[in-house]
Amino acid sequence: MGNRAAALVWAGLVAVSPLALAGTVRLPGLGGDMPVKVMSFQERRFLTVVQQQYDFSCGSAALASLLTYHYGHPVSEQTVFRSMIAVADEEKVRQQGFSMLDMKHYLEGQGFQADGFRMGLADIRDKVRIPLIVLLDMNGFRHFVIVKGITEKEVLVGDPARGLKVFTHQDFESRWDGVAFVIRSHLGDGRAHFNRDVEWRQVARAPISNNNAPGDSALAAPTLFAPLGVEW
Repeated sequence: MGNRAAALVWAGLVAVSPLALAGTVRLPGLGGDMPVKVMSFQERRFLTVVQQQYDFSCGSAALASLLTYHYGHPVSEQTVFRSMIAVADEEKVRQQGFSMLDMKHYLEGQGFQADGFRMGLADIRDKVRIPLIVLLDMNGFRHFVIVKGITEKEVLVGDPARGLKVFTHQDFESRWDGVAFVIRSHLGDGRAHFNRDVEWRQVARAPISNNNAPGDSALAAPTLFAPLGVEW
């Protein structure tokens, strides 16, 4: 087999093998071995999502993802986790995970204003137009994820457990209670990092097409119910 043919075979194996690992592989070329950087599918899914380290830490990982990749405020999941667990009921967190109230208090300490609002996908796509956190029912488990973009038919989600994922509107809405946890300050930063083509491409999808805040007692509940009463 010639060098060119061998290179094509190797390239095909790297492209289709589900076991391809991140790093550098050397492919035979006309002038000698040629180093080619490769990325695993797992790593690609987590390029703009912080992966959760514990089965109950989706809240801290989702918040770290939101701040790091959408608001220019890089922070690790460990940092967010330690800050929130220090003032929360640790046993309750281990059983149920963090609440939106925990997230709200952390964000306030970082200079952000955030609250929960009841809204629809059309509201988020056409009026709010910023990334936000929602609580989904994932086959019986309540799980925080980041809504990163919305088209007329699909929702791009950053899942701290699974990475980037696309839902149809119908599938997403069947799992969602209609409550969104929103950073309502720093709107310019949020809108500049919502519905980005680069993130849709990471999941091999087509490019995108063209004021009463609730009190702390409501925020402490597993979900947060409040009217969408602010100007976006």
